[in-house]
Amino acid sequence: MSLTRAPLPRPRRRAAAALAAAASLALALSGCGSLSGSGSSPSGTADTKFVQGTGVITTAPKGQRPTAPDISGKTVDGKQLSLSDFKGKVVVLNVWGSWCDPCRAEAPNLAAVAKATQSQGVQFVGINTRDYSPAQAQSFERSFGITYPSFFDPNGTLLLKFPQGSLPPQAIPTTLIIDRQGKIAVRALTALTQDQLTKALDPIIAEK
Repeated sequence: MSLTRAPLPRPRRRAAAALAAAASLALALSGCGSLSGSGSSPSGTADTKFVQGTGVITTAPKGQRPTAPDISGKTVDGKQLSLSDFKGKVVVLNVWGSWCDPCRAEAPNLAAVAKATQSQGVQFVGINTRDYSPAQAQSFERSFGITYPSFFDPNGTLLLKFPQGSLPPQAIPTTLIIDRQGKIAVRALTALTQDQLTKALDPIIAEK
């Protein structure tokens, strides 16, 4: 006698799919650096029409940029924060963890550029992930002079809100530059120098 397994009810199938997606992201973000696996530069496809820059910095031309999700949640200091709080500004969104050596290397660069561009309508925001105590993230910020806010996202929940097939974070660290219309203009899947960040940021600041 053959046995057939009844399909899962729809709510259970959806829950299973959500858990699988979360597990996949957690596995992918289990270490610093690019998640391409081959060391090559992740790039856009012909479908996305994104322009691959040098290294692992990808630029999307104006008019072909995906919309950034309006993520919201608690910061590492316990305050409520939403990306929509900075509507009309250029937002530099950096995914980091205190345990990540490349994040430590780029932190002073981010702090310096954040200070230099503040008067130009630029807002830096962090997403702290895989630090399971806010105290770890707070200590990192004090050590490197980070004064801009960071979401506290230990389980990567906020990272799942970025649509696949666009320019989602795919490494730790990742830096996204979001234009004044709330579109993702640049993605860097690498720790950035001040020069790299400034060169990527300046054209977005100059846009009208």
